Amino acid sequence: MAGDRIVLIGVGNEYRRDDGVALAVLGELTAAGVEADRIALCDGEPTRLIDLWDGAALAVVVDAVHAHPGRPGRVHRLRARADAPVPEGPGAGSHGLGLGEAVALARILDRLPEELLVVAVEGADFGIGQGLSPAVAAAVPRAADLVREALAAHRAGPGRG
Repeated sequence: MAGDRIVLIGVGNEYRRDDGVALAVLGELTAAGVEADRIALCDGEPTRLIDLWDGAALAVVVDAVHAHPGRPGRVHRLRARADAPVPEGPGAGSHGLGLGEAVALARILDRLPEELLVVAVEGADFGIGQGLSPAVAAAVPRAADLVREALAAHRAGPGRG
């Protein structure tokens, strides 16, 4: 059992425009004093993700995604439990191998967190450079709110939230 360990993981690259949305969301959360046992940024490589969430009761992963057809700035929330199938996501992550492969591998290795929440923001521009597109920048507060809601629900526990 993972106890009550909470991990927040941002996946992305701040030098690939909208792929930096996770950094912006984690920045908003840390500025507001969000409490977690670990807050980390990751490039999305599957074994690094697994190492970051290993042993967590709740892991929240924030990432940018490509969706076709897409609506830049749309925020998706996907939940998975270690004892249940992982739902299909909104589209491909912005990385070659990444979150989907990490979840599949972690399931095989029995290293999924008890609960995994993915907050995915559809991006518009993944070109080289800094700064989020306007639609993605506008989605940062909503994505941060979803993370806060998940943390509050987790802390309230079953039947208390």
